[in-house]
Amino acid sequence: MQTYTEAIVKKVPKTIASALTTADLGSPDYEKACEQHERYVGALRDCGIEIIVLEADDKFPDSVFIEDTAVVTDRCAIITNPGEETRRGEVHDIAGVLSERYGNVELIQSPGTLDGGDVLQVGDHFYIGLTQRTNPEGAEQLADVLRNHDFDTTFVSVRKFLHLKTGIAYLSNNDLLVAGELADHATFEPFDKIVVTPEEEYCANCIRVNDHVLVQEGCDRTTAEIVERGYEVIELGMSEFEKLDGGLSCLSLRLQ
Repeated sequence: MQTYTEAIVKKVPKTIASALTTADLGSPDYEKACEQHERYVGALRDCGIEIIVLEADDKFPDSVFIEDTAVVTDRCAIITNPGEETRRGEVHDIAGVLSERYGNVELIQSPGTLDGGDVLQVGDHFYIGLTQRTNPEGAEQLADVLRNHDFDTTFVSVRKFLHLKTGIAYLSNNDLLVAGELADHATFEPFDKIVVTPEEEYCANCIRVNDHVLVQEGCDRTTAEIVERGYEVIELGMSEFEKLDGGLSCLSLRLQ
């Protein structure tokens, strides 16, 4: 299991209501989003990690979803090239922060595109989603960098979810949450799966942070199955970010 020591988060921009979304859940409320984000950051602190807080950038309504800007490991960091052109300026702030912590920051270059939400790490193996945001060229560039640092990779075609991690989360001990099109995907057959029902599909994007699993509140069935596997759970309200296709993993970059 990965042990995290730091997390990087970015404050909610006042322009968040203009962020990209495929959901039909209404417009997010800025004040409520800030309150939910503060509780999220507090939960990360409760998991025993130091938080690096970057100021909001109103020029980029989606910038609170900082996970999409980079892929971080214990050996290297990769700055992405987001699939939505309007988000590509988001990478500059995070590039500066990661350059202070890594001596080997790599870059995904056009025509390759990559969103961090399409990258799932399981030990020394990375699953890279091929989605509307991450194309084969970007996935190949990431795979090349990771192989140079002795990581293995597998590409996963994703048709319905916005990102790979919209429908999947790795806990530890071979335990994997899966939802929707990923539930029966042959790539994930070797895992001990918790299959998330359609009614609680949003809960599939949870995160294991040291001794706890952060989950969306109100997903009682999924939460009960996680607890039955022996994990301690912290439930968080994420309604304003759900309106923007965002989940728990999206809101931080967790460093080992």
